[in-house]
Amino acid sequence: MSWSARFPEPIALPAGGKLTTLEDAGAYITRLPKEKQATKEWQNATHVLIQAADHGGPIEFARLGMMQALWPKGTPVYHSVDKDPKWRNRPKLVRDR
Repeated sequence: MSWSARFPEPIALPAGGKLTTLEDAGAYITRLPKEKQATKEWQNATHVLIQAADHGGPIEFARLGMMQALWPKGTPVYHSVDKDPKWRNRPKLVRDR
């Protein structure tokens, strides 16, 4: 595969515009500030992009890497059922008395 390979679906950018090829995505990453390029999300996007373009890796992985870098998720919050107040303060059942 080469850098001119197209994504199955173009990637819409937050500020408008689209990335249609691996080359477009690579150019977008190189225009980012160095501090942003050094983040884990963008390092991953760069890695899968190079894998797809130079080593024949799956182009869909490159697309997913770009999507995750463009729209990162926040830190996941896990709620334990044991710590949920609505379950902790439930009335005792007759069988439990």
